[in-house]
Amino acid sequence: MLMLKVLKTFTTAAQFQCKRALCASGAMSHSKYEYVRQYESDDKLLPNCWIVIRIDGKAFHKFSDVHQFQKPNDKPALDLMNRCAERVLDQFRDVLLAYGQSDEYSFVFRKDTVLYNRRASKLMTNIVSQFGSSYVFYWKDFFPEKQLKFPPVFDARAVLYPTNLTLRDYLSWRQVDCHINNLYNTTFWNLVLKGGLTNQQAQEKLKGTFAADKNEILFSQFGINYNNERDQFKKGTTIYRERVEVPMENGQIKIRSKITATHCDIIGDGFWEDHTYLLDPYKDA
Repeated sequence: MLMLKVLKTFTTAAQFQCKRALCASGAMSHSKYEYVRQYESDDKLLPNCWIVIRIDGKAFHKFSDVHQFQKPNDKPALDLMNRCAERVLDQFRDVLLAYGQSDEYSFVFRKDTVLYNRRASKLMTNIVSQFGSSYVFYWKDFFPEKQLKFPPVFDARAVLYPTNLTLRDYLSWRQVDCHINNLYNTTFWNLVLKGGLTNQQAQEKLKGTFAADKNEILFSQFGINYNNERDQFKKGTTIYRERVEVPMENGQIKIRSKITATHCDIIGDGFWEDHTYLLDPYKDA
């Protein structure tokens, strides 16, 4: 009789453990409510395309005013953006390269990535939440004397580019945008802060002007040669995985990657010829 009780207890315990394992594996998680999963949309992005996740600051004009960012460029604020982008690359190995200017950043995923099964919502939310939380986390490192008065907000979008050419054209577009905006802002804020114009007067003075006109205003009125402005302001920041050779104890060389930030031209061929490993594995058919 005692042996029968022990055997029965053992069987019951084994059944319980088995049932718990099945529940944990999802084999018994079905319920009458599970049909609601059918309402989830399929947002899987097309294969064999470059995925770019671009984030933008929401109402950053107000954010920069409240936190008294220096005009036209606040270097600590831009450096903070770069630090957040580096954090994204550190956490997401499938991001090959990122380009940032002002309050935006574009993250380029490997063309063959299968991260999160290429679901747009997953990619966007993970990137933008990592970036936004990093902005708050690292704020004190760049603004030790300023209190963060309210949290920043960023939105995100996912865009597909089918070829290496269209990807490069996208990045060129963003860098041209950086140059156009920075030249305008540099001229505008010098007219306001040094020239004594109101915002409206500065806008009227710059209406219809070309790049040469703005360069002339900066040089003739304020002694500023725009070419001497920081490359970080004029060209934005490109962050990428740089290949470095690491010597081993056995005399062999091992290739490692490190996250590197630069402020260079990415419109011409120079950068891409120096870093062929970024795009070459994904040459267009």
